[in-house]
Amino acid sequence: MKGYLFPGQGSQYIGMGKALYQHSRRARQMFATADRILDMDLTQVMLEGTLEALKATTVAQPAIFLYAVATAFLSDAFHPAAVAGHSLGEIAALVASKVITFEDGLYLVGVRSKAMQKACQLCPGTMAAVLGLKEEVVEAICATITEEIVVPANYNCPGQLVVSGSHAGINLATEALIQAGARKVIPLQVEGGFHSPLMAPAQENFSTALSSISFSKGTCPIYQNVTGLPITDPQIIKENLLQQLVAPIYWTKTIHHMVQDGISECIECGPGTVLQGLTRKVIPDLSIGSLQLSHLIT
Repeated sequence: MKGYLFPGQGSQYIGMGKALYQHSRRARQMFATADRILDMDLTQVMLEGTLEALKATTVAQPAIFLYAVATAFLSDAFHPAAVAGHSLGEIAALVASKVITFEDGLYLVGVRSKAMQKACQLCPGTMAAVLGLKEEVVEAICATITEEIVVPANYNCPGQLVVSGSHAGINLATEALIQAGARKVIPLQVEGGFHSPLMAPAQENFSTALSSISFSKGTCPIYQNVTGLPITDPQIIKENLLQQLVAPIYWTKTIHHMVQDGISECIECGPGTVLQGLTRKVIPDLSIGSLQLSHLIT
């Protein structure tokens, strides 16, 4: 059985989606729909914009979402037994599994990205990837820093745990993590402390948006970030999606649970190969790849 994976923010690149746009009439229609619903010229930024323009949360999130969903929808090879998305990618996974419509997904991504951007301004923060320490060591160090916010945010794979928090909190944690034997602590080029309490201001607007959208059971389970478990109940999916803004992403658990439930191959949909790299580190012998442009229906 095949499980399909959808990437999150950080996988954007200059010219992303250009081949899709050039080779598929339906892709061009999806790009036009995104421009209309989001009230921005997302197509122009994706095809011709600078990397700096693509880094903005309010651009990167809808751009990655659009690319990922278009790749899935336009491929005749897309037949998921399960789906999962990393952070932002969870909304693309919901669209791909028909829990929500493409148009509603665009709306949610637009609201989410603006709400998170505003939270970044209200509660400045950042993130750092910790390499070479056990999860429990990183967790314990974060727990000792009580004067600032710093928490585990992304359990990406064995030996890589991203921490999130205030700038001062990340600085304190970095020093302590290096002293504890971390191979590296790499600052991430992000606009805020995602998946931490610093994102709490984003929850109100996103909650209102979620309540206005109809969720169905979809065509297959979605393995959600906040638990790593398969969910089909629409209300629980909504609750988990809201909680995800301030809670850790359990990607390692997600992949383990998918494989335990019978997924024998994972396919990444969207720009880049970040999830393929992480997933190989979780289960090295798992078959994994990506949807190719040659498979697209024009």
